[in-house]
Amino acid sequence: MTLNIIHSGGFTIVQVDGHLNTLNAADFETQVMGLVERGDMKLIIDCSKLSYISSSGLRVFLLAQKKLRANKGLLKLCCLQPSIHEIFDMSGFTQIFLIETTLEASLTS
Repeated sequence: MTLNIIHSGGFTIVQVDGHLNTLNAADFETQVMGLVERGDMKLIIDCSKLSYISSSGLRVFLLAQKKLRANKGLLKLCCLQPSIHEIFDMSGFTQIFLIETTLEASLTS
């Protein structure tokens, strides 16, 4: 898994590429929570290149959501691949997260 972090339209965009699993979830958590702790309160996680997510990865998404909500922040997800979207559906996460189909929609809504 690799991350690319960019800033656009008042958002911090975290682009995830590859697998998010037990082997790298702790690193992902450190990086995402580090953004929140430094004051980035509007995050978009771009999942267009996320090819796999385990329960450990889902846990990090939940932690980020909880931390941002507690601090009046905002977390959006975008560009979920069909297999990732299915996991979010089955786990009930589509009811928890703001999910947009495109990065552009995430930046404007």
